[in-house]
Amino acid sequence: MQLLLLFPGQGSQKPGMAMDLAERFAVARAVFAEADAALSAPLSTLCFEGPAEELTRTHNAQPALLAHGAAVWAVVRERAAAHIAAAAGHSLGEFSAYHAAGALPLADAVRLVRRRGELMYETGVQRPGAMAAVLGELRRPIEDICAEASAAGVVVPANYNALEQIVISGEVAGVERGMELAKAAGAKRTMRLQVSGAFHSPLMQPAEGGLREALESAAWSGPRWPVYSNVTAAPVTTAADARSLLLRQLTSPVRWVGVIQAMATAHPDATFVEMGPGNVLTGLLKRLAPNHAAKTCGTVAEVEALLSAL
Repeated sequence: MQLLLLFPGQGSQKPGMAMDLAERFAVARAVFAEADAALSAPLSTLCFEGPAEELTRTHNAQPALLAHGAAVWAVVRERAAAHIAAAAGHSLGEFSAYHAAGALPLADAVRLVRRRGELMYETGVQRPGAMAAVLGELRRPIEDICAEASAAGVVVPANYNALEQIVISGEVAGVERGMELAKAAGAKRTMRLQVSGAFHSPLMQPAEGGLREALESAAWSGPRWPVYSNVTAAPVTTAADARSLLLRQLTSPVRWVGVIQAMATAHPDATFVEMGPGNVLTGLLKRLAPNHAAKTCGTVAEVEALLSAL
């Protein structure tokens, strides 16, 4: 069985995440102990017990999701490693994918995404913005809609999650105008997202310097298997390219449609496995790669099902 690993991004976190894994598997407990030590903070308690409001904060949600993905990977690694063909992650999840691929040590990865979350939050305070989901088939390209809406304030496509699910990001007035234009172009629904900034847009540029420094301070090595980039939707095989593209990802759209289609084309018989809490990415796969099998792997029961299949 050939496997393609997928790691979720911000929004999939919830209190209780990974608690059953830590109770059942010593290697999962070790991951959370190392994450707590790396941050000098009780991340594990926040994951297992909440409160949800604190866990949802950008600088907490990002290391929490990475730790959950790392814990799942630690449990299945010995049996699964030989089956992995490639990996990818949605936004924050791309960092988790590089950790699983052996390119980024756990302590460095946790500190890096904590810093990323802090920078993104701080930038959102300095340059307030908004994000909105646009659902349904549009009669004109989302790029054209954003270009027109930018007369009111800068707005760009931020996440190409599915052919009929796109997120736009930018200045509040631009996003609101983009929502109006999208509805006029046939969108079934538009909705503002509860986020602390205009992620994956030019408004995040002030965070680039700090993120570059954090990326360069981590102990990188080449990934053991290709990790598909959110920025290019192409496989990355070197540490230098990983650092460069993760920096660009901050202000670039997440091309998830392209990532999944490229992975599915390159590996037509592989099974996608979503590593971490929830099933957001697995749900998108039904539309993006309908001919591929998909599994979720975030709980003890799901881990045991994957190991049994292997």
